[in-house]
Amino acid sequence: MTLKSLAGKYLTFVLGTECYGIPVLKVREIISMYEITPVPEMPDYIKGVINLRGKIIPVADMRLKFRLQETENTEFTCIVVVQVQSRDDVTVFMGMIVDSVEEVVTIPGSDIEPPPDFGTTVAANYIVGMAKLKGRVRTLLDIDRVIAATALKAIPGVTAAAH
Repeated sequence: MTLKSLAGKYLTFVLGTECYGIPVLKVREIISMYEITPVPEMPDYIKGVINLRGKIIPVADMRLKFRLQETENTEFTCIVVVQVQSRDDVTVFMGMIVDSVEEVVTIPGSDIEPPPDFGTTVAANYIVGMAKLKGRVRTLLDIDRVIAATALKAIPGVTAAAH
């Protein structure tokens, strides 16, 4: 994947003091916090599942996934529902709890640099680039790698997305 190919529209969101971006085409919807049903024996970052219009969708707390300190929800805390590809090429929906959503932005390839080799709290294989936007840096994530972990297969009743 070239940096030029990363150009496009991104949804930016905040976790703690850091800003992240994911391709807007991966985002299905953004909803306010929802009642989450716990699922036993899941990794700590998997909070459980929600029933969203008849679809069972697993929900991950991105703060915990990225090993940030857990905090209380605020009026800005929300769930971003994304469509991801699992390692076995199954398309599924997944909810991500984020501190807040910023905006949808268009990022040109010239404003994207390769990920650093060190100094990040996110595993390097999750990061596809670093975008310079409005005087701040946004970490661009490969949401398929972040979310489509083995935990998805372990949650019973997860709804595969329609192709």
